[in-house]
Formats: sequence, C-alpha cells, structure tokens
Amino acid sequence: MLLRLRISLPDRPGSLGQVTGVLGSAGADITQVTVLDRGDGRAVDDITVFCPDSTPKEALAKHLLTVEGVSVEGIWTTREAPGTYPELEILKYITTAGERGLTTLIDSLPVLFSADWAAATAGESLVYASWRAPADVITPPDTPPRPAATTLDSGLHLINAPLPPLALTLMLARTDGPAFHRNEVHRLTRILEIFLSLPATERSVARQLRK
Repeated sequence: MLLRLRISLPDRPGSLGQVTGVLGSAGADITQVTVLDRGDGRAVDDITVFCPDSTPKEALAKHLLTVEGVSVEGIWTTREAPGTYPELEILKYITTAGERGLTTLIDSLPVLFSADWAAATAGESLVYASWRAPADVITPPDTPPRPAATTLDSGLHLINAPLPPLALTLMLARTDGPAFHRNEVHRLTRILEIFLSLPATERSVARQLRK
C-alpha cells in the first residue's frame, strides 16, 4: 500500500537521514520526499512510502518517534503516483475536456491532494461530487473570500474555495491524516486560477447545472 507521512523534524544535517533509516528498517520503501515548510529550526516534510499491506500505520509512527525531535502529524493512504508531475497531467486533461472540465477537475483533485473527495456547490445545492463523497455533502456555513483550510467539529479537514466568476464553491475533503497545509492551499489556488481562465470553463459549469 502507498502511504503519505507528514512529519515535523529538526532542520539540521542528518535528521532526514535518520528518518529514512528508521523507515527502511521498518520495511517502508521511500518513493518521494516533499518539503512543505522550513523555519525556526524545524522542517515539515511529506514522505510517500510503499509498505506491505500488513504494516500497521501505528508501527510506522512508533518507529519514527524513536528519532530525537521528530513528531508525526499524520499517516494516511494516498493514490497519488509519486515521482510524476500530477498537476501537469490534470491540467492537460482539463484543457482537453471541453464541457466536461468541471467534472474532470473535481474527479482529479482527491488523487492529486491525497484527499478523500471533492465537490462543487451552488449555495446549498450540490452541483457535482467525486465518487467517494458522502450522499449528504454538508457545506460550511461561511465561504471565505479566497481558498482556505479549515477543520470541522466532526474532524473533517477541508479546503473551502470560492469560485466567484461561476457562483460556485469548491470543497476538497480529507477524513484521514492531517489538516491541509498552507502549501496545499496554494497549490489548489493556482490550479483553480488556471481552470477559471480556460474558455470552456463556463460552458462546463452550465452543462452540469442543466442536469
């Protein structure tokens, strides 16, 4: 199985080497490391690993905590293929999808962000949702002026992103793992900016609303 690990560790030479050594001894094959944040002597990294299905997430966390100064922010399953350029692939699909642009975007985002589901709403009405979304998608009471991460009382992690030109709100949800990092919010913002600039975007939304 493919797992995403988010860890905080001391930003000093050798720390990441200790982490990779511990993961290797636990049977995890590291496929990708992404630095999310650095500052004040700390770093936050997302590490993608391949593990046998029998490896408990708790066991990986226990191994990681043996490294001095390391804390584990989350371990969760991911479907994102490491070592590729998924943003470029998704944008390629969207630009060639024509009137299916909105549905292509929403179906692709959970894979890109190691999330569970995505949905677009118009007010309280559901416009479209990816296949793992719950039947009763609950919209947050307030829509921020720009994409923002939040965690609901239920523990659901969200990026809530307004799409003012389309009178829509896009939600990206993660039920397992940590809250969305500001770098993830920034990545989504950039993708949405490109999506909104495409000539076929308004047609794709109009097509979905007619259903």
